[in-house]
Amino acid sequence: MTGSFARRLKAALVAGFVVAANAASYAQSCALCYTQAAGAGHRFIQGLRTGILVLIVPPMFMSVGITVLAYKKRNRTNDRPESRKSAYDW
Repeated sequence: MTGSFARRLKAALVAGFVVAANAASYAQSCALCYTQAAGAGHRFIQGLRTGILVLIVPPMFMSVGITVLAYKKRNRTNDRPESRKSAYDW
């Protein structure tokens, strides 16, 4: 790993830990949702957890997939051979 990449990776990991460890980030629920979940039974709570996973996991995988595709195609325009009268010249 190069020096700048290692520094960026460390900075990203530290930022991720700071955000994940922040107690205020876990307190972002409304009072109505909290009271409904607190008074519900085991099946409702399990259904709520499953619903949260269904709503979070697919968009996360789509975002990762788009990022990977963009990363793989990042130099696609630079790979074309240029001639003297190329349409890609400025």
